Amino acid sequence: MNDVEVRPIRCVSDSFWNLQYDNEGNETHTSTEQKQVEDSIQKCYKSFKSSLNVYSDVPLLERESHKSFLRKGLKHLSSSYECLDASRPWICYWILHSLELLEATISEEEALSVADFLSRCQDPEGGFAGGPGQLAHLAPTYAAVNALCILGNVTEKALDVINRETLFKFLMRLKTKDGAFLMHEGGEEDIRGVYCALSSARLTNIMNKELVEGAEDFVARCQTYEGGFAGYPGMEAHGGYSFCGIAALTLLGHTERCDLKSLLRWTANRQTKFEGGFQGRTNKLVDGCYSFWQGGVFPIMHMIMCTEDDDPNLSANRWLFDQEALQEYILICCQHVFGGLIDKPGKPRDYYHTCYCLSGLTVAQHVLGGNLSKEIVVGNPANKLRATQPVFNLSIDSVMIASQHFGAMQHPTSSSKMDTSSS
Repeated sequence: MNDVEVRPIRCVSDSFWNLQYDNEGNETHTSTEQKQVEDSIQKCYKSFKSSLNVYSDVPLLERESHKSFLRKGLKHLSSSYECLDASRPWICYWILHSLELLEATISEEEALSVADFLSRCQDPEGGFAGGPGQLAHLAPTYAAVNALCILGNVTEKALDVINRETLFKFLMRLKTKDGAFLMHEGGEEDIRGVYCALSSARLTNIMNKELVEGAEDFVARCQTYEGGFAGYPGMEAHGGYSFCGIAALTLLGHTERCDLKSLLRWTANRQTKFEGGFQGRTNKLVDGCYSFWQGGVFPIMHMIMCTEDDDPNLSANRWLFDQEALQEYILICCQHVFGGLIDKPGKPRDYYHTCYCLSGLTVAQHVLGGNLSKEIVVGNPANKLRATQPVFNLSIDSVMIASQHFGAMQHPTSSSKMDTSSS
């Protein structure tokens, strides 16, 4: 079943303007910032509303402008990106994933060039660094593995870059006694490390009991009284950490360790009623990147609830958040005039926000599960993006090709193959 539904625009109704924040006469620094953000977003929505008299099929995803912005980044970066010199595999992933969501063609020449660069970021002792000659680190390792899986759609040589033997040894060196992972040797320990390690291991078929022992205990201890997950037990719930937590438990096959109702309540309450986007923490401002870090949690939770329910035919026509509101925020407030997407009006464009705004947009457009495939598209029907697999945040094709490539391979230190039943 494939049901495409084009929805009306929320922000053109008169009742929409009643959703703005009311500080009830108690002005604080937080309430002042919220009011300033809502004022800037109000201008975007009002400008859009006035344009409806001139244009049809809006809002429109400026697909070609975004592609142009992204392709430039594969060849040249301005000096403003110097601060991300230790995050270069991330830039590759952000750009490549954005391009695959936009259904842009990546040539074999481009794929081989990026794969060659990532090969030079791979440490001889295992894992990937933020740049050639730098220290191996779990975050760029996750990004490099994801980027190479995307390039695997173009050439198998990209997947062959990954040294599974040394990658496994690298992950085992980072594993801690309490089931977590250090971000790098001698580095910090938090929930990001667990997710990055497990995602990389699952995609490359090097996951075994030795690697995951105790990980579900550490992740479960990171869920807070609010319902979301913190980076470390006892800390504050956060959108990015919450995604890492529930995605990690999914990869481990231990989602029963999560208080799902509490997580659902906390995550749903992070969607801002006027802006339509998500905030990362309680009482914080809307930010386009949380379109995925928060929005991407809903299909994972839905999958878990369907699995746990006695009815195998359980399905839903929607995720448990306002999908139309999120799409409007991204399309009307987060598109940069020269291509690329942004945090919120007035912020500069960058590859990070482009990636996660588009990732959130496709989550809001596609309701996938069981026998159901429903598409809810705000604005022009051409706004529809390629679907993403939310646990890895890769296209379904990229995940399948990696699974086929690495699935037949032996575990680098044993004869046991990866158990893929939980994902």
